[in-house]
Amino acid sequence: MRHLFVLLSVFSTLLPAVFAAVDFPTCLANVQNGLFGTVGGRDNHGNPVVISNATAITYELCLAACGAGPEPFHWSVFSQQFSSWLLPWLALVSQLPFGSNDKLDNLESVLLTIGSPALAAYSLALTVLNGRWIARRFARFTYPNVRRAIRILNSLQQAPLRVVNDDALLASLVVLPQNDEWWIELDDWLNDAHSWSISAITSIAWVVITYVFTVVDSFTTNLGSSIQANGQAVGSLWLWLLPIIIGWLMISPKCDSVRLSSMIERANRIAYVATDGGSIILARNAGTEKRAVELTILELDPLTRDEKCTAPVYNYARFLPWVMAVEEVCEAFHGASDHYHGHRSVDPTIDWVMVDRKQQPHERNRVGNRRQLEEYCKPLHARIIRSRWGPNVFSRMAIASFLAMVLQWGTVGSAIVVAWFTPTIGLGCRSASYIVYGVLSTIVWILLVSSSILTHYATMQPLNHWEQPVNDWSMRAARLTSILLRRLGKSIATLNSIWIFISCLFQLSNFYDRCYCNSSVFWLKGRAYNVIQLMADDLASTKGAWLGGVFLAGGVVVIYVGFVELFSDPPLPD
Repeated sequence: MRHLFVLLSVFSTLLPAVFAAVDFPTCLANVQNGLFGTVGGRDNHGNPVVISNATAITYELCLAACGAGPEPFHWSVFSQQFSSWLLPWLALVSQLPFGSNDKLDNLESVLLTIGSPALAAYSLALTVLNGRWIARRFARFTYPNVRRAIRILNSLQQAPLRVVNDDALLASLVVLPQNDEWWIELDDWLNDAHSWSISAITSIAWVVITYVFTVVDSFTTNLGSSIQANGQAVGSLWLWLLPIIIGWLMISPKCDSVRLSSMIERANRIAYVATDGGSIILARNAGTEKRAVELTILELDPLTRDEKCTAPVYNYARFLPWVMAVEEVCEAFHGASDHYHGHRSVDPTIDWVMVDRKQQPHERNRVGNRRQLEEYCKPLHARIIRSRWGPNVFSRMAIASFLAMVLQWGTVGSAIVVAWFTPTIGLGCRSASYIVYGVLSTIVWILLVSSSILTHYATMQPLNHWEQPVNDWSMRAARLTSILLRRLGKSIATLNSIWIFISCLFQLSNFYDRCYCNSSVFWLKGRAYNVIQLMADDLASTKGAWLGGVFLAGGVVVIYVGFVELFSDPPLPD
């Protein structure tokens, strides 16, 4: 039944084009013959001319002579343009990384990505920058499993990560030699998957080849009366999808919620913890359900709903809590590394066993009771004052925001340029629809990023005893505002996804090919006119604008993919 409603809605947009069709060439011929008077003739630049020589007519004359309806719907033109310019991109959407075991959540992530390419580009850029930041953050530490900790924490950017340092759980995980197996196994499980597949490569290659061939064909074909139904702007508009999918394939995000939960649970079965008496036992036998590294996927707090969704587009919501979790682990490795450099054992009564500089500390120097482990993971000669927001978060947010805007408005701007400079030159229905899409996409990005910041503020606790507690009223206000902004942003993203799909259909089906849209009334207002007969210089300037649009969209795609390639896979410490 749902598919039937979709088909009916599509046909409802096309039926007016069939029953209220306008033949603009015949209309121009009648105008040139003087059937509608001698006033209103224009050349293709809007200058008044003798009516018999007119190739364009004023908007008022267009309505009187041609009517307010669109050009007739031509299935042959529509099917060719749809299959060349829009269908490949719709098929490529299937290659977006999902991850949730809930189909509705996966659909929501698709609508969020299409409704706000800026948000998708922002989440991807943040993920890349986080990988480089954590590698540099841990690079100065020389303690066992540092390299694996970087890889594990980087891989868990798509998961609602929580680090627990109570009861020496984290300290035991970092220091105890019995937990080396935990780091090895979890690292191997998380990083044994490769997202590059034959289907993904084939889909990307199909889209790229189709796009290139169609662009070349659009410059070599006699456009004639089908210029308004040409999908040059549509192809440029959707080009943002290519770097997003290529970028995620390069990063290989671990976003399968069931698999992630299973991996963490399996690893925690072999996690050990120290007791007050100094004995080492399995954490599952310690009488607590807490573990040093946990996922909170099953928690039902509506405030952190987006954080629980493991689709990579939601990395914007996990950014700040992930940074705070990384800082907990970083502090533990910092303390252990400081003590290791000072040749201090966990248990002060055990003498330091000298080892080669490139070897791990001896196992005797890595054991002790719970209190000793907690002290061992506190950095020496440093008063830990951590920001509630984490180090360098705002610089990474600024860089990711800049890249998101470049990709968003580079591709949307390309579509606007193509539509704007297709006669009649100016702001019309086509270019206005692309502007609306870009503006709404940006609004969604602003709303959801703001929501994530308020969520972090509403859920964080003071990190140090000298900090003032957060006011209850401000936290409640932040909580309610965050939920409101998130729901509003998602609603706008859903509507924007539907809007751009319908707008593309309007473009390719001649629905926009009517007096009002062709006359650029938005821009020219009282001077609006409709170009009906294209001249050679019009085609040349139009194709020049199309070429500029292709280079603009292609350029920002190359810049974004180049950024992902350059900043991903940073060097890790030995």
